[in-house]
Amino acid sequence: MKARRFLAVVLAAILVLLALGGGAWWLIWQRSPLQLQQQALAVPRSARFVPRDADLSLYLLGDPEQPLAYARAVAPPRRRAEARDALARLRDGTFAAAGLDYSGELAGWLGPETGLWLLASADRTPSGWVLALSSRDGDGARRFLQRFWQTRSLAGTDLQVSSYRGMGLISGRGALLGSEQVPIATALINDELVLLASGRGPLEQALDVSQIDELNQAADPAFRRSLERLAQGVVLVSARPPALDDWLGGGWPGAGSLVAALRPQGSNLLLDGWLMPAPGEDGEELAGFPPSADGGASAAALQAEVRGEAASLALLQDPAHWPQAWQARLQPWLLAGPGRPLEALPARVAAAAEGPLLVLRSAGGWLLGSAAASPDPAALAAQLAGDGLIAAPLELDGETMQVWTRLQAASGRRGAAGDQLQATLAAARSERDGLAWWSNSLDTLGQQRQARRGPRPLLDTVAALDLPAAPLRWALAGGPARDLLPLWTPWRLLSALAGEPLAERVQGLGLALQSEDGALHLRARLSYG
Repeated sequence: MKARRFLAVVLAAILVLLALGGGAWWLIWQRSPLQLQQQALAVPRSARFVPRDADLSLYLLGDPEQPLAYARAVAPPRRRAEARDALARLRDGTFAAAGLDYSGELAGWLGPETGLWLLASADRTPSGWVLALSSRDGDGARRFLQRFWQTRSLAGTDLQVSSYRGMGLISGRGALLGSEQVPIATALINDELVLLASGRGPLEQALDVSQIDELNQAADPAFRRSLERLAQGVVLVSARPPALDDWLGGGWPGAGSLVAALRPQGSNLLLDGWLMPAPGEDGEELAGFPPSADGGASAAALQAEVRGEAASLALLQDPAHWPQAWQARLQPWLLAGPGRPLEALPARVAAAAEGPLLVLRSAGGWLLGSAAASPDPAALAAQLAGDGLIAAPLELDGETMQVWTRLQAASGRRGAAGDQLQATLAAARSERDGLAWWSNSLDTLGQQRQARRGPRPLLDTVAALDLPAAPLRWALAGGPARDLLPLWTPWRLLSALAGEPLAERVQGLGLALQSEDGALHLRARLSYG
């Protein structure tokens, strides 16, 4: 009996210690910046004040100090202070663009949610903006408004205090941080949310839609469905066509609206988004990509057999059946690269490939990998001849391959009598183990035959996107990614807010597109060193 009683006491003590340890670990994890990696998405409180027709809305769903702590936690020891300071400059620059001094006006009270939205107008220019600042406590929000208007009043702002829908409004013309005098209006919602707007009109509109579920974003079924699909995120973005064109890059065929979420993943940033078709569209133009027919087996074979180093790697599934608008938009980027002319043969191969097509670009040229029978060179013969390419067999190192050449005037003899022509190599094709390899360089084809290793970092990036059936998976090494990102308007804007180029530490970029439920699923993965 004594032994049983002793064992029971020991067991109880162990259970208590385990419970205490588990509780302590849970508390530590809840306060750890690493929990940003699994932060669940919920409808932002300020979304109730956002009109459904707002061009662009942005939400930071967390304390503004948390991303800084996360960057310090995942950065190498020698670069922790540098990583934290870089994010601090971006945060401070973002609030400064809104006319606010983060350290002096916001740091002491700002809560776990910040929202900003731009309002629509008939001429596609923003007609106003509203900034929503959550408060850790009611006193902090009230003190901020008191100091905010006191400072502007001393600078000569005429204040107007009024009531609208039961809310107290303060408005006037004043200078925000570093700017000329502009209309300003503020409201305090339940001592926990400050609305700061570019005038009474945008602020009154925000208060109006908060009372009518059919008009605000928080009650929008499509918005809520997108949040359920995304599930996790720290930064939330919602954009309509004007913002898609002006802020996020135009030319999205058949696009209606975008909802995307950004979250950290180790030293990477993962962006997940859903692009919905425009009203009245059936989704075919936007998301009419064909599903993978063979479960990715042929694509896996190409990935296993590809050799050599590369600056970028794209895996296309059944590009011959892509929507025409997407073919025209993506082929120049994937096959040639930004600002480079698209050559005839890779364009013909991509337009005819039924099944997987692997596209590599390197300093030595381009390399395409496909199933041996798709596309069949004989089916392309007439088109390539029309492009001025002449087909012929070639024996090289005991292997028979097909080459295409182009006749050109010999250098230095143009315009002379009896001009001579010379044939320059345009492309070559070799075949092995049921796979065909196409390139504009015999050296690149030789590397494909002889090299022992493939472009492992790029293949790892493709796998990390975790969309194996996507019709497009694209990975770029550090150099091409750093060249590409500054071409994107939001990236240039972020760099301007941070006061420094943000691409210097980029080590790679991955992108995937996949049709799901009549919408287009986008996923991007940005790797930082």
